[in-house]
Amino acid sequence: MAIYECRDCHEIGNAPRRFKLHLGEFCRCPRCGTFRLSKLRKRDRIDAMHGGFLHLLERMAGGQLFHCRYCRLQFYDRRGLAPESGPENARNGAAAEASRPKEETAR
Repeated sequence: MAIYECRDCHEIGNAPRRFKLHLGEFCRCPRCGTFRLSKLRKRDRIDAMHGGFLHLLERMAGGQLFHCRYCRLQFYDRRGLAPESGPENARNGAAAEASRPKEETAR
Protein backbone atom coordinates (compact mmCIF):
# COMPACT_ATOMS: atom_id res chain seq x y z
CA MET A 1 0.00 0.00 0.00
CA ALA A 2 1.46 3.33 -1.01
CA ILE A 3 0.52 6.46 0.94
CA TYR A 4 0.46 9.82 -0.81
CA GLU A 5 -0.14 13.37 0.42
CA CYS A 6 -1.64 16.10 -1.77
CA ARG A 7 0.64 19.14 -2.06
CA ASP A 8 -2.27 21.59 -2.17
CA CYS A 9 -4.79 20.37 0.42
CA HIS A 10 -2.48 18.00 2.38
CA GLU A 11 -5.06 15.22 2.19
CA ILE A 12 -3.56 11.76 2.67
CA GLY A 13 -4.62 8.96 0.34
CA ASN A 14 -3.42 5.48 -0.42
CA ALA A 15 -3.04 3.32 -3.51
CA PRO A 16 -2.71 -0.48 -3.48
CA ARG A 17 0.38 -2.08 -4.94
CA ARG A 18 -0.60 -5.43 -6.40
CA PHE A 19 2.94 -6.77 -6.65
CA LYS A 20 3.06 -6.81 -2.82
CA LEU A 21 0.67 -9.78 -2.89
CA HIS A 22 3.50 -11.84 -4.45
CA LEU A 23 5.70 -11.24 -1.41
CA GLY A 24 5.24 -12.94 1.93
CA GLU A 25 5.22 -16.33 3.55
CA PHE A 26 1.81 -17.57 2.36
CA CYS A 27 -0.07 -17.30 -0.92
CA ARG A 28 -2.80 -14.68 -1.30
CA CYS A 29 -5.51 -13.99 -3.85
CA PRO A 30 -4.17 -11.54 -6.46
CA ARG A 31 -7.54 -9.79 -6.70
CA CYS A 32 -8.85 -9.43 -3.12
CA GLY A 33 -5.79 -10.39 -1.05
CA THR A 34 -7.48 -13.00 1.14
CA PHE A 35 -5.63 -15.96 2.65
CA ARG A 36 -8.72 -18.22 2.45
CA LEU A 37 -7.82 -20.26 -0.59
CA SER A 38 -8.21 -23.83 -1.71
CA LYS A 39 -5.77 -25.95 -3.68
CA LEU A 40 -6.92 -27.41 -7.01
CA ARG A 41 -5.62 -30.50 -8.77
CA LYS A 42 -6.46 -29.30 -12.27
CA ARG A 43 -7.80 -26.16 -13.90
CA ASP A 44 -11.54 -25.48 -13.72
CA ARG A 45 -12.85 -24.34 -17.11
CA ILE A 46 -15.74 -22.35 -15.57
CA ASP A 47 -13.90 -19.98 -13.23
CA ALA A 48 -11.52 -17.33 -14.57
CA MET A 49 -7.76 -17.81 -14.64
CA HIS A 50 -5.61 -14.88 -13.55
CA GLY A 51 -3.05 -13.91 -16.16
CA GLY A 52 -0.01 -11.70 -16.20
CA PHE A 53 3.74 -11.87 -16.31
CA LEU A 54 4.27 -12.56 -12.60
CA HIS A 55 1.75 -15.40 -12.68
CA LEU A 56 3.48 -16.90 -15.71
CA LEU A 57 6.73 -16.87 -13.73
CA GLU A 58 4.95 -18.48 -10.76
CA ARG A 59 3.71 -21.29 -12.98
CA MET A 60 7.11 -21.81 -14.59
CA ALA A 61 8.75 -21.90 -11.14
CA GLY A 62 6.64 -24.94 -10.23
CA GLY A 63 3.75 -23.13 -8.58
CA GLN A 64 0.60 -24.96 -7.54
CA LEU A 65 -2.90 -24.10 -8.70
CA PHE A 66 -5.06 -22.24 -6.15
CA HIS A 67 -8.65 -21.02 -6.14
CA CYS A 68 -10.10 -18.01 -4.29
CA ARG A 69 -13.39 -18.77 -2.53
CA TYR A 70 -14.66 -15.20 -2.83
CA CYS A 71 -13.46 -13.99 -6.25
CA ARG A 72 -13.75 -17.42 -7.90
CA LEU A 73 -10.35 -16.78 -9.42
CA GLN A 74 -7.73 -19.41 -10.23
CA PHE A 75 -4.01 -18.64 -10.12
CA TYR A 76 -0.61 -20.27 -9.70
CA ASP A 77 1.62 -19.63 -6.68
CA ARG A 78 4.84 -21.21 -5.42
CA ARG A 79 4.04 -20.61 -1.73
CA GLY A 80 1.85 -22.79 0.44
CA LEU A 81 -1.52 -22.23 2.06
CA ALA A 82 -1.80 -20.24 5.28
CA PRO A 83 -2.84 -22.10 8.43
CA GLU A 84 -6.59 -22.29 9.04
CA SER A 85 -6.34 -19.93 12.00
CA GLY A 86 -4.80 -17.30 9.71
CA PRO A 87 -1.22 -16.09 9.43
CA GLU A 88 -1.76 -13.15 11.77
CA ASN A 89 -3.25 -15.38 14.47
CA ALA A 90 -0.54 -18.01 14.02
CA ARG A 91 2.24 -15.47 14.62
CA ASN A 92 0.43 -13.78 17.51
CA GLY A 93 -0.47 -17.11 19.06
CA ALA A 94 3.15 -18.29 19.02
CA ALA A 95 4.29 -15.02 20.59
CA ALA A 96 1.58 -15.25 23.26
CA GLU A 97 2.55 -18.85 24.00
CA ALA A 98 6.20 -17.88 24.45
CA SER A 99 5.39 -14.93 26.72
CA ARG A 100 2.99 -16.93 28.93
CA PRO A 101 4.63 -17.95 32.24
CA LYS A 102 4.92 -21.69 32.78
CA GLU A 103 3.05 -23.03 35.79
CA GLU A 104 4.79 -25.45 38.08
CA THR A 105 2.86 -27.98 40.07
CA ALA A 106 4.08 -28.50 43.63
CA ARG A 107 3.52 -31.89 45.24
